[in-house]
Amino acid sequence: MPIPSTPVLAIIFWLHMLATVVWIGSLAAINLLLLPASTRTLKLPDQLSLISALQKRLEPLAWFCMGILLVTGLFQLSTSPHYDGFLDISTQWSLAILIKHGLAVVMVVISAMQTWEVLPAIQRILMKKENADEAELAKLQKKEVLLLRINLLLSALILAATAYARVS
Repeated sequence: MPIPSTPVLAIIFWLHMLATVVWIGSLAAINLLLLPASTRTLKLPDQLSLISALQKRLEPLAWFCMGILLVTGLFQLSTSPHYDGFLDISTQWSLAILIKHGLAVVMVVISAMQTWEVLPAIQRILMKKENADEAELAKLQKKEVLLLRINLLLSALILAATAYARVS
């Protein structure tokens, strides 16, 4: 594959960084700002309604960012002089990139669990209004918070692997 021109490659790198900032920034904002504030000020059903509404807005953006990261990441790999194959771990760079991609796959799985398991379950219970099962809501809230925190931790580890690869 021919190496794209410098301006094209710069745009690819920029899109990759922008998608990273949007995805990880939203995870950080939810974990570090929204969850603590909503826990202190709102009752459980209202907390979950807020988180559900926010996630409904952020999920398409997060999945779009994941797509952008995949496409731009593949372009970056194809142009890197360090890249010797998908499962190659012969250098510190290739090991760091493999770890980064493994962590990213785990993030995608966790995001899928949130999108297609936890959030729909929360929304189904919240639609019942007066008959909402508080114990089930509390259980789902703990699961949602745990998944959000795991994804934030994974994103920090991905950034660490990226930094390690850059200095290798």
